[in-house]
Amino acid sequence: MTRSTRIVSTLLVTALLAGCAIGPNYKRPAVAEPPTFRGQQIAEAQSFADAPWWEVFEDPRLKALIHEALLNNYDVRIAAARVQEARAFLSVARSDLYPSADYSTSVSRGKVTPGVLGRPGGPSPEASNFYSGSMTVSWELDIWGRIRRLNEAARANLFATEDARRGVWLTLVSDLVQAYFQLLSLDVRLQIARDSRDAYQRTFDLFQDRFSLGVASKLETTRAQGALGIAEATIPQLESDIVAQENQISILLGRTPGPIVRGHPMYEQPVTPTVPAGLPSTLLTRRPDLRQAEQQLVSANARIGVAKAEFFPKLSLTALFGTASPEVSALTGGSATIWAVAGGLSGPLLNAGRTLGNYRATIAEWEQAKFQYEQAVLTALREVADALTALGKLSDAETGQDDAVNALTEAVDHATARYRQGLANYFEVLEAQQQLYPAQSTLAQIRRDRLLTHVRLYKALGGGWSLTDAQWTSEMP
Repeated sequence: MTRSTRIVSTLLVTALLAGCAIGPNYKRPAVAEPPTFRGQQIAEAQSFADAPWWEVFEDPRLKALIHEALLNNYDVRIAAARVQEARAFLSVARSDLYPSADYSTSVSRGKVTPGVLGRPGGPSPEASNFYSGSMTVSWELDIWGRIRRLNEAARANLFATEDARRGVWLTLVSDLVQAYFQLLSLDVRLQIARDSRDAYQRTFDLFQDRFSLGVASKLETTRAQGALGIAEATIPQLESDIVAQENQISILLGRTPGPIVRGHPMYEQPVTPTVPAGLPSTLLTRRPDLRQAEQQLVSANARIGVAKAEFFPKLSLTALFGTASPEVSALTGGSATIWAVAGGLSGPLLNAGRTLGNYRATIAEWEQAKFQYEQAVLTALREVADALTALGKLSDAETGQDDAVNALTEAVDHATARYRQGLANYFEVLEAQQQLYPAQSTLAQIRRDRLLTHVRLYKALGGGWSLTDAQWTSEMP
């Protein structure tokens, strides 16, 4: 074989080897994918998660708050910075695929002779100058795919951070809406407390008048006064809870704590007892946390190839071109040119099991990522099933509780009328009132829980999965 033939053959073999990457190629592990969610009547392709958030939540004031939070929330800003960090690291990993060029210049003066292995030699009788300038090009041929696997891992990390950012958006919308509904619920409970206080105040005034006329007893009057005191005591606590809830919403909005303007009252917020959930298999592509967990598994899988490639030798090519001379004129005149071309082969020989230990560690990391992904899928299925079941049951509970409130309201009216007519004693009125106001609070809590479950289901299904990044943050409903 001629010299040129050998060079061409070597390059062909190197290219063929470079086409293969050591290590396992990623394959999604088998996970639980039931035909339907528990609590779902029939399998359906349409999903509640297909709707954008501005169509799910119809309160105009709430929409404005969500839009403000998506722009100003600090968790959103942190997530965006992490995406930029991962994108920069991907650029770093990609740079290793290409040759790198470096330059160096030096000027020195000394009374020393050249030594060996870069060390100084013996003394020189006279001081001398030395000038040099050079450019070095180096390139590691990725024969075993180590660098490509590093790129694969970095790219998966970037995708994971992007999915994490979308998860932050969805979580922020969910947390903000739930906090808003909690605030509306506190408003209703505060109004119930004030109404009960006013009712107990009227009852106490009535007993006070009747007691002054000698018609009512001291026992009835003091019991009415005690009920009034209990009702008044709940109002400051609810007012404090409202301020704390407004402060929490302010933090989600990225602003200093302050009052929050409300939109529609709680009972005017729409909520349906049943919504389409879609197919369980779609969760793997819709929920951002599941996509993030899978990308982390992809990255762990690629790092196995990186660790495995460390068992094999690395082939590096280096070239140097420059000038070096004791005289500056020689540098500019081109008579002091230096150059060098070299190829190096390096690999592990004995390192007390370090390479093997690192390889085993990457396999263990992959197993952890795999188990975390499988567990995340099961958790997602449970969250959807819990929300679907709760949404239907809470609808039935609200219907029953609403009937109870209506009946107890009539009972209070009848008991009060009978007392005024002298046909009943105070205990009938007090008993009816003490049943009505807690029933009204329970009804408000059930409606609140229905609204919160509605939000949790939207999040559990990966709501807004089809929105672009610009639509998440810039679309104004």
